[in-house]
Amino acid sequence: MDDIATAAGMSRAAAYQYVRNKNDAYRRLAQRLFAESLDRARAAADDPNASTRQRLVAVLDAKLELTLGLHRDSPHAAELLDSSTKLVGDLVEAYTRELTDLVAHTLDDLAGPRAHAVADVLIALTRGLEADLTDPDLPRQRLRDGVALVVAGLTRPGGPS
Repeated sequence: MDDIATAAGMSRAAAYQYVRNKNDAYRRLAQRLFAESLDRARAAADDPNASTRQRLVAVLDAKLELTLGLHRDSPHAAELLDSSTKLVGDLVEAYTRELTDLVAHTLDDLAGPRAHAVADVLIALTRGLEADLTDPDLPRQRLRDGVALVVAGLTRPGGPS
């Protein structure tokens, strides 16, 4: 709570006027971060000037950027992103479900009935890229390459159905 109060430029007692305790603060922060990431992802999915590949990269980049930003800015990143924690696990799972649904919707035209399965693969790819964040440009490039490969496989003439 001292860190929260200091970051907010207020006393610890004043911070308690806004949050009940540290857990409440964590949940509120996680909710805000996930909502902002989903807003960014929705805007990318709805971009009428972008190709499906570009929209997919931008949607998944919203998740990647959330992780990169948290790891860069907070020593508590792992706690805020871990679906197995009691504190925010339900929020992480809800965020991942909504993001997966958004990716699947973006893939509808290309993947048809396989859209959700392909979305699961792309979410798993993005999670895997978050394992090594020592060079923030590398996961971004790998995300673009991975999406390009998946889209090419879905649009290849005579490709598997």
